[in-house]
Amino acid sequence: MGQFVTVADLTHWLRDHRKDQRIVFTNGCFDLLHVGHVRYLKAARALGDRLIVGINTDGSVRRLKGAERPLQSENDRAEILAALESVDRTVLFDDETPERLIHLVRPDVLVKGGDWPIDQIVGSEFVQSYGGEVHSLQFVEGRSTSHLIDKARK
Repeated sequence: MGQFVTVADLTHWLRDHRKDQRIVFTNGCFDLLHVGHVRYLKAARALGDRLIVGINTDGSVRRLKGAERPLQSENDRAEILAALESVDRTVLFDDETPERLIHLVRPDVLVKGGDWPIDQIVGSEFVQSYGGEVHSLQFVEGRSTSHLIDKARK
């Protein structure tokens, strides 16, 4: 099981794990965990030895998704994801994009869901500049937080 950590804690953890392990990074809001998320995170982890998940803070989610989101607090979302077997560390970020966090982590592999073309994935140019890989993983059709919210409203 992973841990929900601060950026400072993550920096220390990376010092111990970067040398001999392949680090994978992804990010998102992860407002309501669903099977699409679980499959995606499992596939992301399969690309390396350790998976770090950057999670948008509540303020960041509101700016991206509107005033009614998130449905769950940032701490709850981070703890839920950290409990998944495929996730090693979760960390919050409040920026509009995870660019600064990606520069800090300097992952060997950067991944996003299949609805993101590689050339539009934030941090892709940086990761590729030092020989890292960028992947757009398969999107699970019909599985999304927005779909779940719409279904609940009906």
